[in-house]
Amino acid sequence: MTTVVQEAPSEVTGGAPVRTPAAVLALALFEGRRLVLRAPVVVAFVGYVGWMVWRTPGFEGGFPALQDADRDTQAAPLLVALAVLLCVNHAALRSRRQDTERLFSVLPLSPGARTAAHALSLLPVTGLTALGVLGQFGYEALRPGAVGTASPAELLVGPLVVLLFGAVGVLLARLIPSVLAAPTVIVLFFASFVVGVVPMGVGERGTRWLVPIVGESSSAALPSDLLGRPAGWHALYLVGLVLTLALLAVVRGGGRGLPLAGALAGALALAVTAGTVQTGAVPADLRAARARATLTPEKVQTCVTSGPATTRYCAYPEWTSRAATWAGIVGEVRAGAGGGAADQRLVVRQRVEARYGLDGDAALTPATVRHQVTAGTAWGGNRVPEFAVAVAGVLVAGDERAASRLCDGRVATVMWLALNGLPDPVRSLRDVRLDDSDSGSAIVVSRTDPLSMTAAQTAVVRDALTRPRAEIAAKVKANWSELTAPKLTAARAATLLGTPAPKGKEAGTCDA
Repeated sequence: MTTVVQEAPSEVTGGAPVRTPAAVLALALFEGRRLVLRAPVVVAFVGYVGWMVWRTPGFEGGFPALQDADRDTQAAPLLVALAVLLCVNHAALRSRRQDTERLFSVLPLSPGARTAAHALSLLPVTGLTALGVLGQFGYEALRPGAVGTASPAELLVGPLVVLLFGAVGVLLARLIPSVLAAPTVIVLFFASFVVGVVPMGVGERGTRWLVPIVGESSSAALPSDLLGRPAGWHALYLVGLVLTLALLAVVRGGGRGLPLAGALAGALALAVTAGTVQTGAVPADLRAARARATLTPEKVQTCVTSGPATTRYCAYPEWTSRAATWAGIVGEVRAGAGGGAADQRLVVRQRVEARYGLDGDAALTPATVRHQVTAGTAWGGNRVPEFAVAVAGVLVAGDERAASRLCDGRVATVMWLALNGLPDPVRSLRDVRLDDSDSGSAIVVSRTDPLSMTAAQTAVVRDALTRPRAEIAAKVKANWSELTAPKLTAARAATLLGTPAPKGKEAGTCDA
């Protein structure tokens, strides 16, 4: 018997690899489903949803400006993005880890096509992120107190960041075929923020717009047409980066051809162009509009008249619906006043400092116009007692500058007048003070120059707020002239209000 021994072929060939769209799509759907169900991604989504449930209901005290609410959707998807980077990198390296790369030569897909499928597998998880963004923003937009105008480009940032980090994961798998590469990049990402290695640029624009998420630190909302954020260009910049990284990964994976090269060149051109434009200077016409809205707000505002004393409420166009809310607080404050203050005509004017964009967060200069009260763009929470104090200060002192300089017993009159009509007056006293206390001396926060409360004045106000409102209101009306007279001491104010005399030494009209 003769035995013929033949050497086994080193690999099985089945013709040249092809890149059929149907096959790429089928693999992308398979990998996309696996990516969504990976444990780190599931945990990241649970954290994302938990953050939204915990954070969103209290945003802006329930009175959100939508031009701020859209930006508030950008940070949380970063958690999902990091998990996606890790998991898609792990998936793209699966064949190398399991030593099955050599077996793929029998499949109809080339390495470049398989890389493209991994890039496309990012779309389902990105879609889920987009649903989260829409849910978070939709909750804010449907609130009765919501005002303003959102930017679709700002809402796109969260999903685009997930795509971007996923593209980084795919590219890393082709450049550095090691499971340690993705965790190392994540560690370096966090380290860059710890040590401050992040492009900051100068002013509102500059190189800080080259990072995926550009936050703002301002606590005051601006009219949407004065924001000056190049949100549209930034979204295009992120799209360009995503496409560039994904196409580079395909090329590195073995993809070839003129269409691929052209697409890569176009994506790179988009990223460079949008990135350059978004870092440019703030336009001159925007600077002029900001100055006009800041220095002469009456030229751009709409005014309505409300209340028995024909108070005028002037607001920027996006905030005109808030006039009725302001009128309710003005009515409560005025109800406790005596003399001519009960019928005093006021002008409530909304004011912002817009000349520096969202980088500007300084207090406003007190208005010197008689009987004009400043209203900010924020509302809800501590902003309510702040506004009430501003109204009471003008009723007592005549204008905001004079009110900010009060240091005698009239401060007690102002604070009782402001807080007595609120649901929990003593809590509102704590909320409106910088140290959140209801004893001792403290600063009363304000959109303009703040009031200062001495320990004696605080004691008088706290005692008055704990007594029946009608009882103290009758004494305020009966003694209005003396309670609003200069050089009133806290001790005399306590006597007029029928509260215990404050303990401790009172130096002149102000505590030392």
